[in-house]
Amino acid sequence: MSQIERTAILGAGVIGASWAALFLASGRNVTVFDPDENAENAVRSYVENAWPALEDLGLTERATPDTITFVATAAEAVTEAQFVQENAPERLPIKHAIYAEIEPALAADAIVSSSTSGLTLEALQEGWRDPAPLILGHPFNPPHLIPLVELTANKATGSDILDRTEAFYNDIGKVTIRIKKGMPGHVANRLQAAVWREAVHMAVEGVASVKDIDKAMWAGPGLRWAAMGPTTLFHLGAGAGGLQAFCDHFKDTFNSWWDDLGDPRLDDDVIRKLVDEMTAHAHGQSTEELSAQRDEMLTAMQKATRHLRT
Repeated sequence: MSQIERTAILGAGVIGASWAALFLASGRNVTVFDPDENAENAVRSYVENAWPALEDLGLTERATPDTITFVATAAEAVTEAQFVQENAPERLPIKHAIYAEIEPALAADAIVSSSTSGLTLEALQEGWRDPAPLILGHPFNPPHLIPLVELTANKATGSDILDRTEAFYNDIGKVTIRIKKGMPGHVANRLQAAVWREAVHMAVEGVASVKDIDKAMWAGPGLRWAAMGPTTLFHLGAGAGGLQAFCDHFKDTFNSWWDDLGDPRLDDDVIRKLVDEMTAHAHGQSTEELSAQRDEMLTAMQKATRHLRT
């Protein structure tokens, strides 16, 4: 997708700033719009902090962090853009207002990809006169380090938009999946919501501390899941018999576990317990310090496994 040289970022919070860093690292020009008067300083600082990791991953060979500009309106940002990443707040009226502003200013072949984490493509399309340029391209935070992008298109999406979007993301180092049926939360968020629901349940029931429940994940199944997905791993778990043998052996066990899973709700008492335990678990470390640790580990894991996935 070398023909896509001009990109735009609409909404420059944490997700938008991370996308900007990645687009810059791929050698693209980036134009940014965000109504926050402090957005430019925040994005430039984010890119500066992210650049060493992007260099370490070998993603900056054709790039400079200087091909970025900031403009006063969303329409101005998209005027010459070939690819637009929209990261507006998760509220339909805000997104629809942005779409109404940019639609007349879009280039004829422009792609608009929404980072929405929970809204459906159909709901987003209601803000367009002609939604053909729009596709759902949901990343995982932070996008410049986590490769996943979930893609959703439908009959109202332009005939070549899905293929062109996937090719662009692949060119900048992303790993894409195609969602065949839209659901709130898409695929990955629903998976982590299911896991977190049971983690919250066990914490509330006193099965283990938040710290130890988190440790059980990163030191156990999370390590395996970073290599392969759960169904593939269970396919390997029964040896030569594969998934059929695994299910034959463990179906009653899993059915009994599923019947016993909790169904907590994030009410004030539950939230207070989680926050109190997380505060103790952090040992005074700020979210910035913990984020830096996370990013260092993510970079190391990406470097260690990248060549195995090519």
